[in-house]
Amino acid sequence: MNTVERSALTQGVDLYQELGTTMDDRTFEILDQRRKTAKIRRRGWLVRRVLLVADLVGLIGAFFIAQFIWGLNPPSTGRVNFAGETLLFLATLPAWIFVVKLYGLYDRDEERTDHSTVDDLVGVFHMVTVGTWLFYAGAHLLHLANPDLTKTATFWVLATMMVTLSRGGARALARRRLTYLQNTVIVGAGDVGQLVARKLLKHPEYGINLIGFIDTEPKERREDLGALTLLGAPERLPGIVRLFDVERVIFAFSRESHEHTLDLIRSVKDLDVQIDIVPRLFELVGKGVEIHTVEGLPLVGLPPLHLSRSARALKRAMDLLCAAIALIVLAPVFAIIAAAIKLDSRGPIFFRQDRMGAGDKVFRIFKFRTMVADAEERKAEVAHLNKHRSIDDRMFKIEGDPRVTRVGAFLRRYSLDELPQVLNVLKGEMSLVGPRPLILDEHQHVQAWAQKRLNLLPGMTGLWQVLGRSDIPFDEMVQLDYKYVTNWSLWNDMSLLLRTIPVVMKHAD
Repeated sequence: MNTVERSALTQGVDLYQELGTTMDDRTFEILDQRRKTAKIRRRGWLVRRVLLVADLVGLIGAFFIAQFIWGLNPPSTGRVNFAGETLLFLATLPAWIFVVKLYGLYDRDEERTDHSTVDDLVGVFHMVTVGTWLFYAGAHLLHLANPDLTKTATFWVLATMMVTLSRGGARALARRRLTYLQNTVIVGAGDVGQLVARKLLKHPEYGINLIGFIDTEPKERREDLGALTLLGAPERLPGIVRLFDVERVIFAFSRESHEHTLDLIRSVKDLDVQIDIVPRLFELVGKGVEIHTVEGLPLVGLPPLHLSRSARALKRAMDLLCAAIALIVLAPVFAIIAAAIKLDSRGPIFFRQDRMGAGDKVFRIFKFRTMVADAEERKAEVAHLNKHRSIDDRMFKIEGDPRVTRVGAFLRRYSLDELPQVLNVLKGEMSLVGPRPLILDEHQHVQAWAQKRLNLLPGMTGLWQVLGRSDIPFDEMVQLDYKYVTNWSLWNDMSLLLRTIPVVMKHAD
């Protein structure tokens, strides 16, 4: 949000705080009517349309590329066959879009703040698989066309890739539009509400335009929350939703009674807003939880804290396969980086440091050296530059560290200094995805309950990398690791690997 927009919003907040108490039911009706007649476009309207176009582009592009790869049949029969297949395919496009809708692939961006194309992968794969082979079987059974099996399989693979890539591009385009922003308020200005606000402010890519808090007894606001203000008491929530065209309301542990909170939620459910509720014991609730019911009463089921032998074997097999391939493919890159480090500064190519591994076993991590040779000895000299010093000195991170070399700065920018950790993966000391590998000084601050974070091998990447890297406070990082371990799944590992790539690229900009 630019300065002009922020100023206008602040003036609107001030106006509401002055006039809000005088707004009656008639005023609310006028605001509702004005909003309906204005036809304000929202995120859901935008995303559904760009994703629809993306799906059509991906499917049609895959179809014609498959035709081009395998070529047309001889003129005597090929033209008729090609024309028949093309007309049949184009005629079935509405059915393809209907299947996409059935999979819910047009609605999740409006509902979830952090939904990404990676989260669509399973749904897109299922949709393309079902659509492709239904088309193939239907064309043969109904004698409408005679599609070739090899050509159909090619289309299947291409469509999966092209629809996914098209969706990624469509989302990137949509996120640049003002319509993508969702005006949002947080009910509850305590520790949890302010934690939610800080997380949302750190991730502008979520498209959340935070307006402020709703609470009667707010806690003192931290400085890092910027211009967020207290909009008023919970009773004013419906008026605020109407006045500022709020699209998302997050309930985050206000001090209101249970009954009053339920009344508040019911009061805004009819106002066309997305409602998010921070669950109790949210520190334990991760993606792996399931909701089941007992006589209509919903229960949140937490998975067991142990992994089966088969799950561990599957994770290790994926680590070995991917690490071995990466080492072979990246061998030339390793050689170039090693030569650059040697030419740039005195010292070894690799930096090795003791880290705490799974089962409280210490191992030595491999990284390309990015600092001067005596960096560890000079750590005390730059301790005052630690960006976590004033908040939580258990973590050590310096922006623009003077000990970093020229080549080291480049390697850090693109996270290339961490590539040698594939050696630790091959040795069985680390995993591709896992908890953050802590130095021994940091590990001693981990509480007893959080020791379970080391039930799995430390990872080259993980939740801590995808959600904030070194910007995440120590306690929150430990909680993320605990949540990762206790909610582990193979798909979650694959998802985190894919989500790491854009995160690294973003920090490289």
